Amino acid sequence: MTAEERRAWRVWLLWSGGQALLSSLAFTAIMIYRITEVGLSPLELVLVGTVMEMVVFLFEIPTGVVADVHSRRLSMLIGTVLIGLAFILEGLVPAFGALLLAQAIWGLGYTFTSGASEAWISDEIGEEAASRAFLRGAQAGTVAGLLGIVGSILLASIQINLPIVLAGVLMLALAGLLALVMPERHFSPLAREERDSWRAMRATLRAGVDLLRRRPVLRLVLLVELIAGLYSEGYERLWQKHILDTFTLPTVGGLQLQPVAWFGLYQLVASLGVIGLTELLGRRVRLTRQGPVMRALLLLNLAIVAGIAVFSLTDSLALAALALLVLTAVRAAAIPVSNAWLNQSAEPAIRATLFSLHGQVNSIGQVVGGPPAGLIGQRSLRAALLASGLVQTCSLPLLGLALRRAPAEAAGVD
Repeated sequence: MTAEERRAWRVWLLWSGGQALLSSLAFTAIMIYRITEVGLSPLELVLVGTVMEMVVFLFEIPTGVVADVHSRRLSMLIGTVLIGLAFILEGLVPAFGALLLAQAIWGLGYTFTSGASEAWISDEIGEEAASRAFLRGAQAGTVAGLLGIVGSILLASIQINLPIVLAGVLMLALAGLLALVMPERHFSPLAREERDSWRAMRATLRAGVDLLRRRPVLRLVLLVELIAGLYSEGYERLWQKHILDTFTLPTVGGLQLQPVAWFGLYQLVASLGVIGLTELLGRRVRLTRQGPVMRALLLLNLAIVAGIAVFSLTDSLALAALALLVLTAVRAAAIPVSNAWLNQSAEPAIRATLFSLHGQVNSIGQVVGGPPAGLIGQRSLRAALLASGLVQTCSLPLLGLALRRAPAEAAGVD
């Protein structure tokens, strides 16, 4: 690895760790803040997420094309700034309307970073090294996230919105640091006269569609991602409220800890599970081969289905906590595995667009699946969570079909 590639690798770890630390700082407290301070209902909790996902749906492809046409680096910097502003707004204005606006800004910022970051590191260090970087970045993010959780617990004990606002301020500082140290030496933008042209955008999108036509397995994986979006919005927005409404949190030495402390401690333990599982996958799964990657995704999705079923049905807080630990670990571990597979299938010129399409498909699923889950949750949180798990079962036969098709596609057979 050259000196330039080593520098890019270090910046990738800085990016992965920095955004994970600050996201963890905010998100450890943010759902408790919405439930206890803003007082959102199950439907409102889901609608806040639906607004964000709708913005992601509308802007994922255009911002992905910006990263391919203009600059991966610039796209990442814009997104980081917007995410920081969103955290600040949400933490300072505890009102449903302000939360909707903040989530719209957050969603726009996410679309600028989604796809651009993976494409940037792939350009700078090469595809094969990038597959390892995805895994190491996930591990660095998990370790940094531990610090964010601890910080969030301590700050939220002073004031529940404090870690959210501080995360936003530090996210702006991270963007400034990246602007100083992030290289971009292996990306070739289009000529000046072709920039900002709809023709360039259409050409890039057309190349992505052509790739989908040539890769049947890729179409299946995007369908799996759609199903993941359909199930995940209800689960992600309602599981904490289910815990608070269904179970009595235990005391420690006769003292009742604040909910944010319990959820923070849970995330600390879950993060250790993520580190262990991603390390195991890195050692046991050949991330440069489609077959092992697809088998890993199938097993991870099966674990997700089982975890949601146990969590939604059990009356035992201990069993519910165990199911949550499994869910957190496998859902986090599935991300670098899925990224590695997509990276293998992408052509360099449209890599950011393909990653963004992957994210947009997930957003479509969340926009469609979120409100029904929220409506069900108005009557029964258990039923809403169980319905989410049942939706996710649809991914299992599709992943099995993708696994069977992968060898034929690798040999050039459609």
